[in-house]
Amino acid sequence: MRNGMIGFPEAIVVIYILAMVLVVAWPAGRICRRLGYSPWLGILAVIPLANVVLLWFIALSQWPKADMGPRSI
Repeated sequence: MRNGMIGFPEAIVVIYILAMVLVVAWPAGRICRRLGYSPWLGILAVIPLANVVLLWFIALSQWPKADMGPRSI
């Protein structure tokens, strides 16, 4: 790094990390929202070990929207 500026390789890494966060966190947030939880829980999907806790939480908890009955069109 020179003069506080980000070089080309560092910029590629930052762009890659942001892209991976979007690829994982956005669908996880949508899944959480469809289950009746806050979509912000999707952020946990990109944090190591928190993603495993999120999966177990979703798998073993009573889903809030499950009590609403079948969806009507």
